[in-house]
Formats: sequence, structure tokens, C-alpha cells
Amino acid sequence: MKYEINSSFLDIKDFLDDCISNFETKGEPFGDQKRNSLKLFYKDDLVINIKSFKIPNIFNQIAYRFFRKSKAQRSFEYALKLKELGIGTPEPIAYYEFRTPLLFKNSYYLSKQLECDLTYRELLNNPEYPDYENILRQFTRFTFDLHEKGIEFLDHSPGNTLISKSDNGYTFSLVDLNRMKFGEMDFDKRMKNFARLSKYKDMVELMSDEYAKCINKPYDEVFNAMWKEVKAFRAIVERKKRVKKRFKN
Repeated sequence: MKYEINSSFLDIKDFLDDCISNFETKGEPFGDQKRNSLKLFYKDDLVINIKSFKIPNIFNQIAYRFFRKSKAQRSFEYALKLKELGIGTPEPIAYYEFRTPLLFKNSYYLSKQLECDLTYRELLNNPEYPDYENILRQFTRFTFDLHEKGIEFLDHSPGNTLISKSDNGYTFSLVDLNRMKFGEMDFDKRMKNFARLSKYKDMVELMSDEYAKCINKPYDEVFNAMWKEVKAFRAIVERKKRVKKRFKN
């Protein structure tokens, strides 16, 4: 077993070890269980969110065993990096991995459970959501801040930003962190980073308007570039749907 624990949580190592050893029989299921298993564990006032990643296919079992960092390790390390850069994300606690001499098996990412008022998805599904435009503009400024700090969040999609109301407006926290890049973000990368967020033109127009103000570029330039990336991504999505439909028939 390989693991790393945030120094702030070393005093509960035995409890964390027990959570991992008994993950299948203990804990409270939480959220969507389709892709990976999520459970909550309770230690006094602390609520721990543990994500159990599925055992990868045989090729990735070899890759993660010898050549690549696991999703759990990347999630932990990226969360620490985001915290250093002042970007919201649930407090990282630890990651655990299980391996054989030749293959990679189970892995787990542990973080402090973060309650929120909504996710970006609520805005996508309900344009009448209270304070909709203000939240979307603040979210766009949050995304601009990511880009200015050299953070390319490759899974910047509707369910991966938690939004909480605060005294100063809204705070934003990223989850599902295992796919990120760090480095200078040019204009094309910035626009492509919006591709997954919405297929609705009015939302893209609003985000373009706010981003243009942030980056000090003409609105038309930002909108045309952002909308181009959205349409390109939607074309890929629709193409995949057609392929799946053919196989089902």
C-alpha cells in the first residue's frame, strides 16, 4: 500500500486507515455512484469524503503501476497546489493506493466534505435561478482568475464547480481534480476551457461579455472564439451519440 496524508490530519491516521480498509462495509454512500464510488465518513465534527476510483483497464494498470501518477495521487497533489494558489477546493486529506508487483489496483482520494448551495449545473438547468446573472458573471471572473494563475482545469464542466453564498457574493470550489495542467494560458486555451460549460448561446454571450471585460478584449472577439469552441465540442458529443445509437441498433 502507498499513501500520503496531509500533515494537518496525521493525528487521525489510524481512523483514515480503518476507513480505507473497511470502505466496502462502512461509510455512507454519497452522490452519483455510476463512475466511481463516493462515501462519507464521520470523525467527531469532521466529515470525510472518500472517492474510490474504479480499477483501471489492464493497460492503465500497467501504466499507473510504473509510468503515471494515479488519479488519486493527482487529485491530492492538485488540491494542495490549488490551495497554494488561493483557489477554492475541498481540503485535501490523503490518498491511498493498492498495487501488486506488476499491476495497479484500487485507489482512494480523501478530502474534507464541503457543503455548497448549488453547482454550475443549476444555472445550466434553470435560467430563472435567483441571482442567475450575477452568479454567472462571478463564475466567469473565477474562471478568469484560474487562467491568470496558469490553471487549465481540463474537466471544467457543469458538475465540477461547487458554489456557496458568502457575505461578499459567492465562492467557487473545484472538484474532480485529476485532470489539470499548469502553465501559461494563451487566449485559445482560455476559450477552449469554456467549451464544456454550456451549449446555450445566451449563457455563452453573458460569459463572453464578462470575460471580455476581464481580459480587456472586444466582446465580439471573445464571443466568436468561445462560441467556436462550444460548437466544436458539441459536434464531438453529437457524433459520439450517433455512433452509440448505431451500435445499439
